[in-house]
Amino acid sequence: MNPIELSIFASRLEAVCDEMGAVLRNAAFSPNIRDRLDFSCAVFDVDGGLCAQAAHIPVHLGSMAFAMADLITRMDWREGDMVILNDPFLGGTHLPDVTVIAPVFVGTGDDRVELCGFVVNRAHHADIGASSPGSMPVSRSVLEEGLVIEPLHLIRGGVLDLGRLDRIAVGTRNPADARGDFFSQISANRAGVRRLGELIADLGTDNYRAGLAALNDYGERLARAAIAEIPDGTYSYEDWMDDDGQGNRDIPIRVTVTVSDGAACLDFSGTAPQVEGNINCPLAVAAAAVLYVFRCLMPPQTPACAGTFRSVTLSAPTGCLLNARYPAAVAAGNVETSTRVVDVVMGALAYALPQRIPAASHGSMNNLAMGSTRVGASWDYYETIGGGMGAGAAGGGLSGVQTHMTNTLNTPIEVMEARYPLRVIRYALRRGSGGEGARRGGDGLVRELEFLAPAQVSLLTERRTRGPWGVCGGASGMPGRNLLNGVGLPGKTAFKVAAGDCLRIETPGGGGWGEV
Repeated sequence: MNPIELSIFASRLEAVCDEMGAVLRNAAFSPNIRDRLDFSCAVFDVDGGLCAQAAHIPVHLGSMAFAMADLITRMDWREGDMVILNDPFLGGTHLPDVTVIAPVFVGTGDDRVELCGFVVNRAHHADIGASSPGSMPVSRSVLEEGLVIEPLHLIRGGVLDLGRLDRIAVGTRNPADARGDFFSQISANRAGVRRLGELIADLGTDNYRAGLAALNDYGERLARAAIAEIPDGTYSYEDWMDDDGQGNRDIPIRVTVTVSDGAACLDFSGTAPQVEGNINCPLAVAAAAVLYVFRCLMPPQTPACAGTFRSVTLSAPTGCLLNARYPAAVAAGNVETSTRVVDVVMGALAYALPQRIPAASHGSMNNLAMGSTRVGASWDYYETIGGGMGAGAAGGGLSGVQTHMTNTLNTPIEVMEARYPLRVIRYALRRGSGGEGARRGGDGLVRELEFLAPAQVSLLTERRTRGPWGVCGGASGMPGRNLLNGVGLPGKTAFKVAAGDCLRIETPGGGGWGEV
């Protein structure tokens, strides 16, 4: 392919992912998927290599790219199949993220069909059957976090296993919403299978494979050129998780980044062993954070494909926080620990590229999960809350935004108040929370809710003891705070509230860049 043909080819692949995302959003029932856009879509080749993705959730997409090659070898694939899973130790991230995979078969012209690739979507379900509403409990084992779905056929040869779907849905607090969201994921994959099949049939299978090979080689060239701009050497950094919700505090994550000849190798030796609480994660989640950081250093036109990441490798000791063994609790690993991995990798690279690496952003997805405690008044809700972005040499950090491993929206106040017994008292910037510097860090947010009915609440938050660090002499951003009726709460906690209680979440500001 010449450069123009290759660009069109890449755009057509990305358009498949975009259309899948549009179908998934428009067909979804829950605000978490429909309004917050907590989902991702991607295309993979026949060997499980990433071909394209939409601009959705980095922690979803990177972990899928890392795990798919192994995952697809576990299943026998037929035309019309769809496989469902959420097991973090078999290709998932944490239990609320449910993945649906569909193979794409294309006719060869002699009455045979050939497996040519896969389309995949992953969506966060606000409830997946945990004992606490929102399925983000302060847990000690993955078995406490909800229904574990090992890879299994939801559709086999075009026939939906409705009994299996119902058994999954009835394990949630809102089976109708859950069933609707699963059907939206099925519909998204059907759209992807149709569009990708049309693309492959239009090009022919040989030309399609040649296009993928060219795209991967192009991605590798751009990636190696970007990494070659990092001075060769070894760079290390250490940062800490506040706690695990079970009494363990100041839990270290360490990385050593070795850059040589346009390639980077990351070693997380020295990271804490897996802990009792739920900030552990499978290696795929750590890989997602690593790939995200290096993708940020590459040119905008760099394709999201397997070749782009050939020059980045990583390792973490088995049984450590970033490569946990079953049945470690992992609910917060996907959302909180992944964000700290970004911080430590960027912290290491800041020694090599002080003019390009920004200060630490708010460093927490500030997870809030809640729902009913009364029989007959069932509701559950989950959201992540933005904060301050770290400043960089080119400018100050943005205020009140989602950063790094999440890319969701907030739930509109009108939707929240219409669907749930909640009143939003305040939703504003937390003025002055960004770190001082020649470039100031972005400010965090204040989110204050009044409960109109009794509820059970879980908080999984970070950067409540140490603020996000600054670089090049910039000051740290302010740590976050959680308060119930004005009284401080731990960063990770579960509790019950009565009608009239007020929960206030103040998210961290971003670090500053440069001396004042």
